[in-house]
Amino acid sequence: MSATDFLLDFALASAFIMVGQFIRAKVKFVQNFFIPASMLAGFLALILGTQGFNVLFFSDSISSYPGLLIILIFSAVGIGGFSVDKKNIKAEISRIGSYFSYKVLAQAIQFSLPVLFSIVVISNLFPNINYGFGLLLASGFTGGHGTAAAVGSAMANLGFADAKDIGMTCATVGILSGIFGGLAFIKVGTKRGWTKYIKDFNYISGDLKTGLVAKENRKPIGTETVSSIVLDPIAWHLAILLVCSGIGVLLYRYIYEASNHALDLPTYLLAFLTAFVMFLIFKATGVNNYIDPDTISRISGSATDYLVFFGIASIKIEVIVKYAVPLAMLLLFGIAIVFATLMFFGPAMNRGSWFERSIFVFGYSTGVFAIGFILLRIVDPENRSKTLNDTALAGPLTTPIEMFAWGMGPAMLLGGQHWAFVGLYTLVTVACIVLNLICRWWWLKLPLDRPAEGEDQAV
Repeated sequence: MSATDFLLDFALASAFIMVGQFIRAKVKFVQNFFIPASMLAGFLALILGTQGFNVLFFSDSISSYPGLLIILIFSAVGIGGFSVDKKNIKAEISRIGSYFSYKVLAQAIQFSLPVLFSIVVISNLFPNINYGFGLLLASGFTGGHGTAAAVGSAMANLGFADAKDIGMTCATVGILSGIFGGLAFIKVGTKRGWTKYIKDFNYISGDLKTGLVAKENRKPIGTETVSSIVLDPIAWHLAILLVCSGIGVLLYRYIYEASNHALDLPTYLLAFLTAFVMFLIFKATGVNNYIDPDTISRISGSATDYLVFFGIASIKIEVIVKYAVPLAMLLLFGIAIVFATLMFFGPAMNRGSWFERSIFVFGYSTGVFAIGFILLRIVDPENRSKTLNDTALAGPLTTPIEMFAWGMGPAMLLGGQHWAFVGLYTLVTVACIVLNLICRWWWLKLPLDRPAEGEDQAV
C-alpha cells in the first residue's frame, strides 16, 4: 500500500462520514434512534463495498486500520493518567463507593458469564469454536469497536483468524442494543416514575437528535497550552500520542523477537503503559500542565469515529454467516445480561437516582461512553444525579480491571488458562456484591420510584 492509497482510503471514509452526519441531521427515523453518523457511514460503505455492490475503490488495507487506530486511542487513555479526589470520596463515600462497585460489577459480569457460557455451552455444541469466543462479546459490548479491534487482532495473532470480524459484529449489535434498549427503558421509566428529572420522554434537545449544535450552545473543543506561533496545539498533542503509539509498536517488536516469538503482548497495551509512564514523567516535571485533556479527548474521539467506520466497512460477511448460530446465542446471552444488570443490580447498588446512574452504565456496557452519555443526557440533562462526576472518579480505578481483561484475556483464554480467567472475574463480581452488603450499600428493597439523589430517603 502506498501513501496515496492511505490518503484516498481516509478521504473516501471522510466522505461517507459526512454523508452519515447529513443523514443524521435530516432523517427523523435516524434521529429518533440516535444512530451515530460513523456507524451509518460504515454500513453504507459495507453495502457499496466488495461484499455488496462493489462500486468503491478502497485499498486492501482498510481492515488493518482499526488495529492501528486503537493504539492511538489507548495512548490517549494512558496519557490521561489517574486522579482521585480524596476530599469527595470522604464526603460522599456511600454514593461514590456503591456506584463504583456497581460499575465494576457490570464489567466483571461481562468478563465472566459470557466466557463461561461460551466454554460450557457453545464450545460443546460447536467443538471448532475456541474458548476465546466469549470474550469477544465483552470486547464489543463494554469495550466498543476500538477494543473489539484490539482484542480481535490479539486473538488473530494467537491463531483465531476470524476474531476481529466477530468482535466488530458484537460491537455493532451492542451499540444498537444500547440505543434501542436504552430508549425503551427510558420510555418505561418515565411512565412508572423511575426517572427523577424528566417526566416526558418527548423532551429531548435538538442537538442530541440532529448532532448539530446551535450557536448559543457551542463550547470550545480544547484550550491552547502552547503558542501556535511556535507549534500548533493540535500538532503538539497529536505528537505526544504518536510518540506513545510508536514506542508501543517498537516495544512489541522488541519483546516479540527477544522472547523468540513466545511473548505476544498486545501492541495497544504496551502503548497504554508507555503513555501512562509518560504521564507520570510529565506530572513530575510539570509538562502535564501543558497537556489539555479536552484536546486529547477530541483526537481520541476522532480516531474512534474513523475506527467505527473502518471496523464496520471491513466486516467479512462470510465470517458472520459462518458463525451465525453460535454468535446469535452469544449475543442474546449478552443482551440478557446487560438488561438484568440494569434492572436488578441497578436499583440494588444505587440508592438515589438509581435509574439515571444505571441507564448510563447500561449504555456504557453496550457500546461506548457516548451512548451512555446520550442516554444520561435524555433523563438527566443537567447532571443533577452526579453520575458524570462519579464516573470521572471511578473511571481511573476501574481501568486496571479492564486493561487486564483486554491485555491478558486473549492469551489466557487461548492458552489453556480459561478457568483462571473466569474464576478471577467471578471473584471480582462476588467481591462487589459482598462489599455492598457489608457496607450496607444494598437498596433492593426500596421502591423503584424512590426519591432522587440528595432528597430525603427512608432507609
